[in-house]
Amino acid sequence: SGTETGTATVALPGTGKPQVTIGDKNYTEQFILGELYTLALQAQGFSVALNQNIGPTDVTLQAMSTGALDLYPEYVNVFNASVAGYQRTFGSQVAAYGAAQRYAGAHGMALLTATPFSDTPALAVTVGYAEGNHLQSLHDLGRIQANMILGGPPEFQEMRPGLADIERAYGFKVKTFKDLAVGDQYAALNEDSIQVADVNTTDGQLASGDYSLLTDPKNAFGWGNAMPVVSAKTLIAEGPAFAVTIDRVSALLTTPIMRELNEAVDVAGQDPATVAKTFLETHGVIPPAS
Repeated sequence: SGTETGTATVALPGTGKPQVTIGDKNYTEQFILGELYTLALQAQGFSVALNQNIGPTDVTLQAMSTGALDLYPEYVNVFNASVAGYQRTFGSQVAAYGAAQRYAGAHGMALLTATPFSDTPALAVTVGYAEGNHLQSLHDLGRIQANMILGGPPEFQEMRPGLADIERAYGFKVKTFKDLAVGDQYAALNEDSIQVADVNTTDGQLASGDYSLLTDPKNAFGWGNAMPVVSAKTLIAEGPAFAVTIDRVSALLTTPIMRELNEAVDVAGQDPATVAKTFLETHGVIPPAS
């Protein structure tokens, strides 16, 4: 396979390279990332197998070390906490990524360029509620703490960083917490059965513009930029075009774009592979289907 230039055929950079296995985790955003990287690599002639739902972190790391898995997208904060086991927090995205990079390099892995989007927990309110109560940042919650009901998945009360961390960082206390299934927070905000919701910064529902995320000036929620984690062996075996192709995709993924892609799957019910293909064609990363 290659491109015709006059009479000669120039082979695509991935031609003849060993097959790579890409893994992703079992939820929409990861399915989309897995498809984006797979399709972009295939268009460059690389042979790719996509393994959806790769399992928990320890299973993933084991698969990376044995060569059963070559690459998977991970988030900077998750990598630092769950893979590297760092207990500390980082003052900037650069510091967090640098720490992750040092750990990866010492353990036979490499990190490719992080995406512009950051997927972390966040607190959201409706636009009307934000305007009515002059809410912009998490600092402002102290003023409404007596009356607000906060809704979200029950694990938000236990996880780190989670509710306790932001209460401590911003000096407010939640009196009433309402347990909600993931995704139900938005309907609850709309009907005012809760006033504040634990959400994720890249949720598809946020693409509507009906909700306002409270800013986190102290970065209590950390740095959730996605970065492809790749085995060092794979990086060498696949050649320089491999990382270049992946980095080109990652660079396109801003927070508003990631919300739109998640919305296409979670709200509009499209298939992650179709959403990924359309996006890559639109941005000239892969040729349009003839």
